[in-house]
Amino acid sequence: MTRYEVGTEPYEIQVTRSVPAPLSLAEATLTQLFLGPTEAEKSQGLAVIQSGTTGYSKLTIDNGITRVYLTGTCASQGSTYTIANLIFANLKQFPEIVWIKIYDQNGETETPDGQNDSIPFCLEP
Repeated sequence: MTRYEVGTEPYEIQVTRSVPAPLSLAEATLTQLFLGPTEAEKSQGLAVIQSGTTGYSKLTIDNGITRVYLTGTCASQGSTYTIANLIFANLKQFPEIVWIKIYDQNGETETPDGQNDSIPFCLEP
């Protein structure tokens, strides 16, 4: 059972992985997130909630605003905890990332402009 399923916070647990050098740290981190837990991490009870998404097609960082474009059909299925929570937790560790705007498979997010975080409507509970 995952920490989320039993309501034990924090739901996220930091893990360390080696990643290929060509990607930026933010891209490498996001790629690893969507790969999900390794077998060793699964044996420790770790899981990833993908909310129907299958990955991301693009990540940009400009003036502190990061834009993540999801692939797959996202859906919160009524949950208040989604892939957006994991994306925020993983990417906000980098000082160059202040705001994160997550876009659905159709390229839409709730507040595309401005200095604030944004998620697509499909990730609302």
